Amino acid sequence: MPLNTRREFLRGTLATGAGLAWSAAAAGANARSLTPAAADHLHLGGILYPQMDQIDLTGPFEVLSRLPNSTFHLLGKETKPVRDVKGLLLTPEETFRDAPPLDVLLVPGGWGQQQLMDDEPTLAFLRAQAATARYVFSVCTGALICGAAGLLQGVRATTHWSAMQLLPYFGAIPVEQRVVVDGRILSAAGVTAGIDGALRLAALLRGEAAAQEIQLNIQYAPEPPFHSGTPATAPPEILRAQTEAFRSITEARLVTARRFAAAKLK
Repeated sequence: MPLNTRREFLRGTLATGAGLAWSAAAAGANARSLTPAAADHLHLGGILYPQMDQIDLTGPFEVLSRLPNSTFHLLGKETKPVRDVKGLLLTPEETFRDAPPLDVLLVPGGWGQQQLMDDEPTLAFLRAQAATARYVFSVCTGALICGAAGLLQGVRATTHWSAMQLLPYFGAIPVEQRVVVDGRILSAAGVTAGIDGALRLAALLRGEAAAQEIQLNIQYAPEPPFHSGTPATAPPEILRAQTEAFRSITEARLVTARRFAAAKLK
């Protein structure tokens, strides 16, 4: 092969190889851009209010704040500190008014949930955010707040064992599971179930590998010393004692739930 021809051949081969390499790199970059971990920046937010149960918020926060490419917003009607049901001081960083559109709206529960059932600024905020959020995530009796906002009509959901019987008053379908996903609504049962729900949500948002990395990071491998975590496994005397301890708040919640159901029938 003449020298000039050979040079042209090599030049063309190198160009073709470089083009193929660039195409492969571009395809790889495009593939990476479509993986959950490299998706658009996520805005997640949880609401804070007096007498909430802090672990309903901080348990999921421990998981969701570790999601790649995300920001977690601590939201309140005001930015002044509030105390949870056991006195822990928590401080919202942004007001509802200043919150961005959220990809995930976290609604925790607790005894203070009762005070939000007729709190129109809070309920209006939940409705507005839920209209565009990828997921609404309730923990414990946060499900009742979601119900008051009208977000559970025809939705399969769970909540704390002491409030399961109240879900139908808000149009929800009770499901005796620790975590329930129904479309865009994800609900977790009582208190610590919020960690399980957050891991499920992490997998939905960023893939199972990311969720498992977070689980390992926080070493979430529970081995409870007792089996009293549900009414079905707790000793009868323990269940009776706890049912009595919840009696006053359960009766108040029932009155509120019946009022909501009656209003819908008018």
